[in-house]
Amino acid sequence: MAKVIIIGSGFGGLGAAIRLAAKGHDVQIFEKRDKLGGRAYVYEQNGFHFDGGPTVITAPFMFDDLFGAAGRKREDYVEFVPLDPFYRIFDSNKRVFNYNGDETFIVDQIANFNAADGEGYKRFMATTKPIFEKGFVQLADQPFLHFTDMLKVAPDLIKMQSYLSVYQYASKFIQDDFLRRCFSFHPLLIGGNPFDSPSIYAMIHYLERHWGIHYAMGGTGAIVAGMGRLIEELGGKIHLNTSVAEILVNGRKVTGVRLENGDIHTADHIVSNADVAFTYRSMIPEVYRRKFTNKRIESMKYSMSLFVIYFGTKKRYLDSGLHHHNIILSQRYKGLLNDIFNRHKLAEDFSLYLHMPTITDPSIAPEGMENFYVLSPVPHLGSGTDWTKMAVPYKNAIYEFLEDNYLPGLRENIVAEHYIDPLHFQNTLNSFMGSAFSIQPLLTQSAWFRPHNRSEEFENLYFVGAGTHPGAGLPGVLSSSIIAERLIAGADERDMTPRSVMMTSEFSR
Repeated sequence: MAKVIIIGSGFGGLGAAIRLAAKGHDVQIFEKRDKLGGRAYVYEQNGFHFDGGPTVITAPFMFDDLFGAAGRKREDYVEFVPLDPFYRIFDSNKRVFNYNGDETFIVDQIANFNAADGEGYKRFMATTKPIFEKGFVQLADQPFLHFTDMLKVAPDLIKMQSYLSVYQYASKFIQDDFLRRCFSFHPLLIGGNPFDSPSIYAMIHYLERHWGIHYAMGGTGAIVAGMGRLIEELGGKIHLNTSVAEILVNGRKVTGVRLENGDIHTADHIVSNADVAFTYRSMIPEVYRRKFTNKRIESMKYSMSLFVIYFGTKKRYLDSGLHHHNIILSQRYKGLLNDIFNRHKLAEDFSLYLHMPTITDPSIAPEGMENFYVLSPVPHLGSGTDWTKMAVPYKNAIYEFLEDNYLPGLRENIVAEHYIDPLHFQNTLNSFMGSAFSIQPLLTQSAWFRPHNRSEEFENLYFVGAGTHPGAGLPGVLSSSIIAERLIAGADERDMTPRSVMMTSEFSR
């Protein structure tokens, strides 16, 4: 069996490690930080456990399949609980739209804003199943290594109206402006702008309705811990506090890595869960790169960044009207997104995702206290914003907004706090431009147009994670780990058996 080095330990890297180790490969993970998880790093402070992210768990069956590939049961490692509602969405006047997988319930919620949109919603949802079956079931775990692979699916992409944005697609069925926002925000969860992300991402609605939104008891970090435990049980080796300085090259092959301390480790294959742009620009000298030159990397469009505050309060806010996942939309929508994605301007207003996990799991905070995570999409570092000066004022503006509208007395009750900004994504997570989700999900940066799962430069270098196909989000990065394992195994790139069997079983429930 082969010796495989995996750089980074996000969900893509951990998923690849499990699948490869389960097949008997000699797997070693090199992680620069002191814990596993990548963007799912857990921050601990004053008895609080803050999930760095991601916090929205969709497609739980993919974790079941992953643990099953190793002959284990996922529930022996981590417990998932379903959430209802999936999201509580607030407009700028604090009117509430609760969103879940119950069509009758949602139609009633829609009636609070525009009853006529109830039928439009039903038509919208009816179209998402075929989009899901093509975009996810058939294509998500298939490598697009050749342009002909793209040509084969082009008719389907046209049929699914992928030339429309998610917002345009939702607007075909929904008339109320706020409801259009409620049914188009999902690309933001994977680093996309609803106004230019292709409508294929409307399939997320079907994914959520069919399998629900879940929470891992103990937080997302509990999934990471379970995956790490399984890797070690399978004989994989995990090296923490171990930074890779260079990927070693010999012709069209990579031969191993050189660590920051100078140590060299050889491998038959290397899987990079590090940012694709960072992997090429910082780990492989440009002289070895024919296609992914620095100029090409810099010409691609990157996702927005994030400003995230993790804070704990000494009091509970159970009567606040908030739920586990809250989305607070500003008065502006298209204008704010245009500022973030196109003008690269830090706006004075913001839309927020507010995570309140202690509603479901009080164990991640000291007794009688509340655990929060508030996220604001912001431009990547192409904006020129000096976050060494802006971070604290921006943080205080978010606190003031939350205190005035949702969490009275917030600042005087905070007993733990940590925040991250675009500089964290650049300097700690090695994300080019400080983007939070790597390459932006545009139609011209999808499938074959994204950096490939097997490097175009080196025949035994593979990529998993947000920057390769199929993209960001837990289902996406876990799918990339399936692709990497298959490619390393030398499987037929067109073999759909594993996913087809799994999905057929799920649909038959």
